[in-house]
Formats: sequence, structure tokens, C-alpha cells
Amino acid sequence: MSSRTEQQIMQGWDPAAEPLLTITCPAYNQREYIAQTLDSFLAQQTDFPFEILVNDDASHDGTAGVIANYAARYPRLIRPVFHQQNQYQQGKYCFPALFNMARGRYIAYCDGDDYWCDPLKLQKQVDFLQAHPDYVITYHDAVVVDAQGEHGLQLGPQLRCNATNMDLLKGRRISTLTAVFRNVLHELPRELEQAPMLDLCWWSLLGAYGKGKYMPDIAPGGYRVHCGGVFSMRSNKRKIHMSLQTHMALANYYQHQGDQKLYEHYLVQVFGLALAAISPGQKLRALALMLRNVTFNLFKRLNFSATRG
Repeated sequence: MSSRTEQQIMQGWDPAAEPLLTITCPAYNQREYIAQTLDSFLAQQTDFPFEILVNDDASHDGTAGVIANYAARYPRLIRPVFHQQNQYQQGKYCFPALFNMARGRYIAYCDGDDYWCDPLKLQKQVDFLQAHPDYVITYHDAVVVDAQGEHGLQLGPQLRCNATNMDLLKGRRISTLTAVFRNVLHELPRELEQAPMLDLCWWSLLGAYGKGKYMPDIAPGGYRVHCGGVFSMRSNKRKIHMSLQTHMALANYYQHQGDQKLYEHYLVQVFGLALAAISPGQKLRALALMLRNVTFNLFKRLNFSATRG
């Protein structure tokens, strides 16, 4: 458990000020990891007030008890939310409800089994956002951690860079546990309500508000891979299916928004993911069907042009 007291953490803060940033942390059956996660929040050194909003989705392994103990020790910092029935299993996500409970101007996100390593992480990210109103999100890298230790960085070299508005709109991949962004996501469009990978939807929606800043000077966080992970331990086939559902939801959303460019972008992603999900024989049949449809549409357009001519 963190050795810092609540008074030590809040030293130098304006006691009358509202939190400038809210850390949002969903947790479920993560008793083995949640203490390290919360300790990494409490290790943050900032000159601004922040709060910690922890959502326990009816854990049955003692996770809620650990959260309650921390909340009792840090009552002015930690706001716990305890559910009696599991919301995820009922198809209900804790977002954007948790974002709407946040009092901060900025949101930091970290799952209950991941953790941060840089005590100045929040200070650096908020300082940047305060000074650059054209940016909506900041992020950095994370190391993949399992029972055997660390296994390299989560982001590839091509993703360790800034993101334009369009990069975000197109679902730019970001290490979710590292993100700090402006608190502007108050509603989830109907088309995205059942998307399994909500973080991808967040980045796309944030693209309407600004750009993304990659911050290489922040020490990588820890992205934990274990048998209880909601996404990390899914089979490759299941991960493809989840990604397929999410991209299809985004395609529907942008179609209803009248954005043809983004609609087509996500349809292309859906096509690629669909091919990845089927057997080699089905791939050939799908490609043959696509070629037939493209040829038919091409001749149809050529015939229409000739008739008009």
C-alpha cells in the first residue's frame, strides 16, 4: 500500500479548487493487481488537484474490499462506485457514465490491472494540454507484462508519434492506459453502444475536437497480460471478431453522420478483418465475389456514361 498520506499527496493544492483531472479506473476481479494500480495513481506528483474514480463491476474475489480500504484511507481522493450486479454481463458499459461522473476538465484512464511507472506522468500530460488547446489527447507507450516479466513495448515504432485529427477519426491505435484527454465524451452515439472495443470509438470521437500528442519522455506504463484480462487473453479469432464488430459500428456511425470518407475507411477495415476471420477457401470465394461485383459495377457505369454521351 502507498506510503504517502493523503495530506502529503495534496500538499500545495488549492483546497477550494475542484479536481482538474479525474482518473477513471474500471475494475473487475483484479484483487491480485488493484493495489499496485491504485498505488501508481497515488504516487503521482502534481501541482493541481486530481480525483480517482474507481468502478467495481460486482467483483467476487475481494477486489471491492481492497478498493474500499483504499477509499477509507484516502477519502478526499478516491471515489468508489460499487455495483451489486455485473453490468458488463448485461451488455451495459460503465462509459460514458463514468466520464459524466468525473469532475475534472481532463480524463486519465487505466484499467484495474494495469499501472503507471512515471510519477510525473499526469503533470507532464496536463501541462501540455493546458498549453496547446488544439490538442485533445496525450499518450505514451507501455510495456507488456505477464507472470514471466516484461516483453517489449506495446506500440510499434510507426505509432510512437503524434496523431492528426484524421488519424484519430480513423481509429488510430493508442495505448489506452497511457491516455489523458479532454473531458468532452459525454454521450455514446447509438450506433456505438454495442461496440466491444470502446476505446477505439473514443479516439475516433475525440478526433472531432483536436489532435493527439505522443510523449516519449514519459516512462512506459505496465500493460498486464493475464488469464483474467478482458481483451488481452482472448483468442486471436475472438479479437478479430471484436475488432470487426467495432469497425462495423463505426462505419454505421459515420454513414449516419453523412461522412462518406470515414464510412468507406471503416468499410475497408471491415473487409480486411472479415477476410482474416475466414478460412483460405472462403477467402478465395469472397475475392471472386468481390471481383465479380466490381466488374459488374464498372460495366454498369461505363454503359451509363456511353448512353449519356
